Amino acid sequence: MGMDPRERQELVADTIEHRGDHFDQLETLEMFAPAVQETNDNEVALKSLSQWQLARRRFLRHHLALAGVFVFALMVFVAVMGPVLVPFSPLHFPGATKPGGDPPSLTHIFGTDRDGRDVFAMVINGARISMVVGVFSTLIAGFIGVIVGTVSGYMGGKTDNILMRLVDVLFAIPFLFVILVAARFFGHGDVNSLVVIFGFLSWALIARLVRASFLSLREADFVDAARAVGVGPTRIAFRHILPNALGPVIVAMTLLMAGNIVLESFVSFLNFGISETQVSWGNALANAQNALSLGNWWWAFFPGGAIALTVIAINFIGDGMRDALDPRTKN
Repeated sequence: MGMDPRERQELVADTIEHRGDHFDQLETLEMFAPAVQETNDNEVALKSLSQWQLARRRFLRHHLALAGVFVFALMVFVAVMGPVLVPFSPLHFPGATKPGGDPPSLTHIFGTDRDGRDVFAMVINGARISMVVGVFSTLIAGFIGVIVGTVSGYMGGKTDNILMRLVDVLFAIPFLFVILVAARFFGHGDVNSLVVIFGFLSWALIARLVRASFLSLREADFVDAARAVGVGPTRIAFRHILPNALGPVIVAMTLLMAGNIVLESFVSFLNFGISETQVSWGNALANAQNALSLGNWWWAFFPGGAIALTVIAINFIGDGMRDALDPRTKN
């Protein structure tokens, strides 16, 4: 049965219109193809970032952590450049013109204490000792804790039992009492001695964290693959497992640094730490024990404020590192 000429013309017109829409769709897809390809490339690039690169990106989005880095860097700058900023000793500064110390003024912006020592100079010079004790004692504790935790977690067996019993002993003893006794009999007011004492007595928590991470990672697939290709145990422990276990350790070390700065201040406040011939934030507070009763608030306010500001900054950095190194963090 033949088609009517009018119907045939309508069918041809519909076919041409349908093909035209199809061609328009193809042109649209070709137009957006570079953007789609660029998006796919970006997704691939994001997926190819390493764990530490992703952690760095998360850390830079943590505003409080960045503020903490700024404050901590400022304190480090003050500690390093102290002799340039204050080119005189706070112990031999001209005496106060008022009995009991001068309040803050243009001459002494933080005031002076009862012995006529400039409080601003004490805070600037005290930053060096307090920061040295906090930073280097933490590095010593971190080094010992990582080594002990790595050996204990990877070796297991009797080695693990012996090392963990030693850690249990360190946790069981009264920490502050041992610190005070060690500082009195072995410290002799020396900064280096305090650094070693704090470092050798504060590594237990880091060792426990490293061991816990090793126990969960030593049976992972990438460790089995390394063993299968003949990689030695030392290289597996320190090259393959340890980098994946450092996240909690870094966070713990930041908190330990803040704790050691406070601990130095506490020990020096009790006259068991830094000798009176040197200046730290702790013995600056020790000299201000009767300040509030005399109404001289500036003796304790500025050294105590420096301690509080530094510790808060380090804690902000620790919080930022914890969020950045947590693989469950999505933003």
